Amino acid sequence: MNPVVSDAEIKAAAVRLHGVAVATPLVPFPAAGPLMVKPESLQPTGAFKLRGAYNAISVLTEDERGRGVVAHSSGNHGHAVAYAARRLGVRAVIVVPETAPAIKTDAIVANGAELVTVAPTMAARLAAAQDLVNRYGYTLIPPFDDPAVIAGQGTVGLEIMASQPDTDLILVPVSGGGLIAGIATAAHSVNPDVTVIGVEPDRAADAQESLRRGERVAWPASAVQQTVADALRVEQVGELPFALMREHVAGIVTVTDEQLLAAVGRLATGARLVAEPGGAAAVAAWLFGRAELPAARRPVAVLSGGNIDPALLAEVIAAS
Repeated sequence: MNPVVSDAEIKAAAVRLHGVAVATPLVPFPAAGPLMVKPESLQPTGAFKLRGAYNAISVLTEDERGRGVVAHSSGNHGHAVAYAARRLGVRAVIVVPETAPAIKTDAIVANGAELVTVAPTMAARLAAAQDLVNRYGYTLIPPFDDPAVIAGQGTVGLEIMASQPDTDLILVPVSGGGLIAGIATAAHSVNPDVTVIGVEPDRAADAQESLRRGERVAWPASAVQQTVADALRVEQVGELPFALMREHVAGIVTVTDEQLLAAVGRLATGARLVAEPGGAAAVAAWLFGRAELPAARRPVAVLSGGNIDPALLAEVIAAS
């Protein structure tokens, strides 16, 4: 699949998202030196996923909207689709793994979507979503492997470069790859010299291995389910995101679960920002893996989501 997401499509997505998604600020993190944090946890749904979900539903035809949409998700994308669909008056059904955190599934239901739970594998999620498409004519809103979704996520990159034009390094959590693909495409349309680096849990580092091998590699579901970062438990990076990543992403580094949780605590106490473990991945890489990163004077870390179980957050803060 050839890269087909242009900077023009990302700019068009930004217009559609005006007044819907928050143009999140760059927040200083004094304990992390020059690092600025882009807190997508401040979105109405608590994560960046709103951008892609709303953009994708917005471009549907009237007939497609009338038939409704379905999405499969580890949680945040499902919440975003439910929220966007409710706002646009569209019926939504969301397929999630049975291990999805209650804070995310409760939000899906609260936004009026129907919830379907399946086994915690990508294959089970895909099969259930496709079955619903076949039976009811819903339109699938993919979590990452879709041009409109990627264009929506790319608005994060436009905002970073508008807020800090001399940004020289952007660190981005990686799951299915939609966020980093969109950000890297957008950032490079403004400044081709900016370096974009992905961050994955070491227990779910399929994208890192894929980039190194030059082809998409799938990790076993039983392996990626082990990481505390539920938002990053994807077994294989998407086809379109991978094509864009190969063109625009300089590399991917990994962090441990312990580092993810430590970053959650540091963000809460040092920057007054709430992050879920996966959302804190980019900050964790800066805090604990600086030696693996290129030198940077104006770095930005994307805090991709803050939908963390309150009990876990309290536990992490108490241990900080």
